[in-house]
Amino acid sequence: MIEGRVQGVGYRASFAGQAKALGLAGWVRNRRDGSVEAAVEGEAKAVEAIIAWARRGPPAATVSNVAVEETMERAAPDGGFKILPTL
Repeated sequence: MIEGRVQGVGYRASFAGQAKALGLAGWVRNRRDGSVEAAVEGEAKAVEAIIAWARRGPPAATVSNVAVEETMERAAPDGGFKILPTL
């Protein structure tokens, strides 16, 4: 979960581009409360890299908090990366 000024600044598209470049699978979406939510899976170094990127975001974003939670649930059974509709 990513909080701050993260909607209307290209955060989802940038996150998806970074995730794909790192070879990660999963998804990202806006939430009605103004935050962005993402789930990723892949190599540990790539996951660490996307978390580090999420703390900065694209240039127009102002990230105030990134909450990370591990889960055993698959983020993307099909192996791709998607931008999902707002939840």
